[in-house]
Amino acid sequence: MNDFSFTQVRSGEHHIQAAWLGDGPLVIFCHGFPGLWYSWRHQMRAVAAAGFKAVALDMRGYGGSSKPANANEYTLDNIRSDLRAVLETFGQQQAVFVGADFGAAVVWNMALAEPNLVRALVVLSVPYDHDYYGYFGQGGTGLSGEPPSKRFADIGRASFLHAHYFQEPGVAEQELNAQPREFLTRLFWALSAQGDLRSAFDRGKPGMGYMDVLGPAGTPLPWAWMSETNMDYYVEQFGASGFTGPLNWYRACDLNWISNRQLIGQPIHQPCLFIAGRNDPVIEMSGPGALEFMRKMAPNLKDLLLLENAGHFVQLEQATPVSEAIVHFLERTVRPTNSAQ
Repeated sequence: MNDFSFTQVRSGEHHIQAAWLGDGPLVIFCHGFPGLWYSWRHQMRAVAAAGFKAVALDMRGYGGSSKPANANEYTLDNIRSDLRAVLETFGQQQAVFVGADFGAAVVWNMALAEPNLVRALVVLSVPYDHDYYGYFGQGGTGLSGEPPSKRFADIGRASFLHAHYFQEPGVAEQELNAQPREFLTRLFWALSAQGDLRSAFDRGKPGMGYMDVLGPAGTPLPWAWMSETNMDYYVEQFGASGFTGPLNWYRACDLNWISNRQLIGQPIHQPCLFIAGRNDPVIEMSGPGALEFMRKMAPNLKDLLLLENAGHFVQLEQATPVSEAIVHFLERTVRPTNSAQ
């Protein structure tokens, strides 16, 4: 990792760790759960080599960034403040934003709430539904219905749902902080092309812990896309900081559901690229209409790629095709080939 530089971005009373590489138009990478800036290392190198400045964050609550204890600090409104601070630190008024998982929710939201800051979007794994749980994934209006935590609880009375299990402060932390390596190994496997998170959830029962539901990985490390050294870095970071910060993203769901009402029905006008693994359980659970709904709400969607032999961590499982797709999108959308900057 000697080729990456690091800086601490001041965001109000908090700080965000940013890794960066290269020079040129700014591209900001936002990870999800359980990720780190490190989850984008392959794409950062490719983007920097193509003449862009690649900046990947440890999102609030993760890695080298601040980890406020109060879940109210993890709303999308607060996360946008972090991203504005990153823009200011790197002296730019706009950026291309790249997001996966919760990071996808962040960049969809950024494009809607502060479109003047967003030059283009690259979104991985989560179709258009900018509060992650709320209004758009099923094509609903969002003007009625119950807040996410209530819907999670209803599901959790009949089966296991991680989003419900994560709501009560301290419960999931006690389980996950005690065995970060085993948890991360099981979850990375379950969400991969070889795993089967959907079936694991179907087998889960109310009162189970997440480790009981996941079960051991089907194949021990190393995997083609995850070495033991790679896993060591994740374990080191999560082992040092614990899981409260990451879990607080789930606990902010009701506040996001309320604040995002003002954005209902607004389309995404920026150029977009969407990439997902064909074996991603999130794509399966989003329902057959989710991708078409995204096409409708993002009329400037340039391409929609579903890559074979990839699950939820498509940027790791198919690192080269994802990197190539992002670079191609950047070169024809942000800086046309052979144009001067």
